[in-house]
Amino acid sequence: MTMIANKTVDILLVEDDPDDAELTLSALKQHNVGGKVVHVMDGDQALDFIFSTSLYGNWEAESVPKVILLDLGLSKVGGMEVLRELKSEERTRTIPVVVMTSTKDELKIVESYKLGVNSFVVKPNDVKEYKQVVGDIGKYWLTVNQAPHH
Repeated sequence: MTMIANKTVDILLVEDDPDDAELTLSALKQHNVGGKVVHVMDGDQALDFIFSTSLYGNWEAESVPKVILLDLGLSKVGGMEVLRELKSEERTRTIPVVVMTSTKDELKIVESYKLGVNSFVVKPNDVKEYKQVVGDIGKYWLTVNQAPHH
């Protein structure tokens, strides 16, 4: 897990598959986006990080991630529950959440959008294509998109 000393975070990566996490982190670095990335392994850690409970201590609202890359198939607390919690709280509702998952399940896509997801991306199987998609997502959400100030 990457911890950031000054607690400024560009991207919160919520991914329990070590291979996908490594590939995502590598792609972000390769495309020179997301200089400050925190990786957590499950939904529990994601909620703990976002809501500043026990493990990570308190941090200011200005330090919330600029974007969250969220896998749906997480252990403990699932990705849909993380999304539901994030979008139901006033403080975290405006943080962009991009679901990155291997499922093409139409019900999951519809449910994600009903819960307020900002983007739903099916992970490409091809490594080169996967890295390109991750790079494009990072560039869009960190440089192109105009986010509200928290």
